Amino acid sequence: MEISRFFLVSAISLCVFASGSFSIEDFHRAFPIVEPDPHHTKLRLSKEGLEAIERIKSPIAAVAVIGPYRSGKSFLLNQLLSLSCYEGFGVGHMRDTKTKGIWVWGTPLQLDIDGIKTSVFYLDTEGFESVGKSNVYDDRIFALATVMSSVLIYNLPETIREADISRLSFAVELAEEFYGRVKGQDVAFEPAKLLWLIQRDFLQGKSVQEMVNEALRRVPNYDGDKNIDQVNEIRESLAVMGDNSTAFSLPQPHLQRTKLCDMKDGELDRMYVEKREQLKQLVASIIRPKIVQGKTLNGKEFVSFLEQILEALNKGEIPSTGSLVEVFNKGILERCLKLYSERMAQVGLPVSEQSLKEAHEGFKDQAIRVFDEQHFGRNHAKRSVTKLEEEILKVYKNFVLANEYLSSKLCEALYTRCEDKMDQLQILRLPSMAKFNAGFLQCNQSFERECIGPSKISYEQRMMKMLGKSRSLFIKEYNHRLFNWLVAFSLVMVVVGRFIVKFILIEIGAWILFIFLETYTRMFWSAESLYYNPVWHFIVATWETLVYSPILDLDRWAIPMCVIAFALALYWRCYGRRKHGSHWLLPLYNDHKSGPNRPRSD
Repeated sequence: MEISRFFLVSAISLCVFASGSFSIEDFHRAFPIVEPDPHHTKLRLSKEGLEAIERIKSPIAAVAVIGPYRSGKSFLLNQLLSLSCYEGFGVGHMRDTKTKGIWVWGTPLQLDIDGIKTSVFYLDTEGFESVGKSNVYDDRIFALATVMSSVLIYNLPETIREADISRLSFAVELAEEFYGRVKGQDVAFEPAKLLWLIQRDFLQGKSVQEMVNEALRRVPNYDGDKNIDQVNEIRESLAVMGDNSTAFSLPQPHLQRTKLCDMKDGELDRMYVEKREQLKQLVASIIRPKIVQGKTLNGKEFVSFLEQILEALNKGEIPSTGSLVEVFNKGILERCLKLYSERMAQVGLPVSEQSLKEAHEGFKDQAIRVFDEQHFGRNHAKRSVTKLEEEILKVYKNFVLANEYLSSKLCEALYTRCEDKMDQLQILRLPSMAKFNAGFLQCNQSFERECIGPSKISYEQRMMKMLGKSRSLFIKEYNHRLFNWLVAFSLVMVVVGRFIVKFILIEIGAWILFIFLETYTRMFWSAESLYYNPVWHFIVATWETLVYSPILDLDRWAIPMCVIAFALALYWRCYGRRKHGSHWLLPLYNDHKSGPNRPRSD
């Protein structure tokens, strides 16, 4: 029983160990990360290789080897990784290329770089100038390796050709764009350090650095050939790389190149083995973690960075720094545009056109300032700034339209409110010019104060026409209504003074007012002529004094007050005199029951 239990525990332990070993060995091989499409014109990502990179949590650095096909790139990488041809990158002994696209060794080397634990991946790239490919495809491979690597080993057999220098134009342009920031500040994007690796059998004479310097020397152009001028421009621009490039020579490992994979270090050329170890130390000394916008990248961030690069390279027929800058700045541009939109949204619309324009200029400068602090590149970034300005202008136009709409909506509401106010003043129970003028002034002032924005001018014109028309109509109706009110008032006062309160002076005054109004209009043929009479002006002033009060709205309370006054007068007439007797200060009608011919008291 115990023996069987022992075998069971042993079997479980072996399974766990085997599964762990399988997990490690599964990544201990080369994976494709970028593959060509069937036509060898564009590149696409390989999920298998990306999984090998995404699992890395520490900062990442990449060493890429580029060069012509059949130049020994895969063998060189295996030597740098201390791997044989049978366990490392595949080595082709035929005349076609073995490596397609870009491959990565799944198990990175762990290096301590400036106190930072860094995972260093080694990348093998498809060789240039092989059969069945376009130059555009080779340019994309070169561009991709240049951007994604930390150290770019330019593997060249024997010597440096003019075509090899021409291929560096893209790397140089990247250096000009992205590596031009002042030291001490965050580097937006640092291109790879270029390592010229020249493999040759003879090491006497000129050093490799002298060979590189001579190859990069200006070519005399006495005839003004444009092609030579273009080549010289590339040579001059290589000076931008400065300390970012290094030259190194490596002898051939053995004369029998087809048998290299079966040879041990003891069978290889002794000088080659020494120089290979020096090359390993050189790569380890110059390599740095990949930095994008001042930040090192882990596995997932590196894959995301790779996706951005591939999007740019597949965008056009020929890879350009401009397209890379545009893709890298896309996220920054969107953030700056969002910042501008958020700032503009804080402006309480509607506002005047000048205020909106000033806010637009201020927030636009703020967004562009943020873009200048964070953007990638220098020269081609101007295109991104232009695009940002165009996008900001589109957003600004939307705000202008929204401001016009809200301004029109606000001014229309104020105009309608004033129009309703004027209509209410036209139908006052007790017409009052003072009250109309007060309402007119209040409406006009509130409109001037509250109506803002681009629609204010047009609505001001409408407002003035409406107010002028309402004023003219009110004045015309005011005199007619007041005249009718006064005629009715005089007759009412005659009745009140005669039969209710029995004040002789009230009755006399009411008769005088009635006779004046009726006889004047008969004598001068129309009531309009009465309105220019000084007596009428006095009557109007007296009416306004009695009717209009800023404290008490008599138009609303006139009828209740009259009812109360009538009730009080009636009460006094019926009960007050019996209880208190007659003590009027004004002459009254004699109320003795002595017959119909009652004499009036003095």
